[in-house]
Amino acid sequence: MDDCIIIGAGPAGLTAAIYLARFHLSIRLFDCGSSRAALIPCTHNHAGYPEGIRGTDLLALMLAQAEKYGAVREGVRVDAIEVDDDGFTVRLGDRRARARSVLLATGVVNNRPNIPDAVHDEALEAGLFRYCPICDGYEVTDKRVGVIGTGDHGMREALFLRGYTKDVTLIAPKGGHDLDPKCEAALDEAGIVRVGGPCGNYAIEEGKLALDTVEGRMAFDSVYPALGSVIRSELAVAAGASASEDGCLEVDSHQRTSIPGLFAAGDVVKGLDQISHAMGEAGVAATTIRNMLAEQRPLRR
Repeated sequence: MDDCIIIGAGPAGLTAAIYLARFHLSIRLFDCGSSRAALIPCTHNHAGYPEGIRGTDLLALMLAQAEKYGAVREGVRVDAIEVDDDGFTVRLGDRRARARSVLLATGVVNNRPNIPDAVHDEALEAGLFRYCPICDGYEVTDKRVGVIGTGDHGMREALFLRGYTKDVTLIAPKGGHDLDPKCEAALDEAGIVRVGGPCGNYAIEEGKLALDTVEGRMAFDSVYPALGSVIRSELAVAAGASASEDGCLEVDSHQRTSIPGLFAAGDVVKGLDQISHAMGEAGVAATTIRNMLAEQRPLRR
């Protein structure tokens, strides 16, 4: 039986792997290879990289650091987490793995509009399509920005981006906008244009991302989808862990879920969806795991 199984090898999972391996604990790292961080063309707000760093490069460096201390990442999808009397059983198809603790770092999946994969990938690489205004709002300073969304979530994202540029257009993804009078007043006060849906037929045209709207074809320097995300907490929820209505796992200040020995860190937990935040949570979780295991059985060389 291992000391800990980590599920997910994004920034949170890899940080935890570095910590736990350096604690001289036996760990396994299972990952299906779909970290949201891998989609980042270049992050400029992650401390220590003044010229920015590509998401895949950051993940590769973190994995190399974890491997230096004995961690091994296995590319496999986890099917279930089962709580045992003395720990956990993790099911991977016909295989079983057992550990005294489990750390879930499975993150989230962004909802995106109906944009062809090829256009999406090219636009993302070119900075024409972006997911995180906290990460890269600076890069759209004084540019023409479109936000696909409506309701309170769409309003909040459009208002956030208004802090970077005065040229912001909120476009409803399907039909008319679903905005209460308070949202409309806030958008009007900020000078944010509203365009109804449906929208679609995305294409890169003359260096901009263009799309059809009910008011005709429009083109933007960058487009942000404000369509929410799917939290990948189903493994923990199926095992009995508490989660919020939107699926975020509920944890205490030490990243402990409602199931003793089951921890969670990163975007799967409610909080700021940032690499630095995920890494901090993982450090807290890993140290708590180490101390919990030491209470159960002395950790000595």
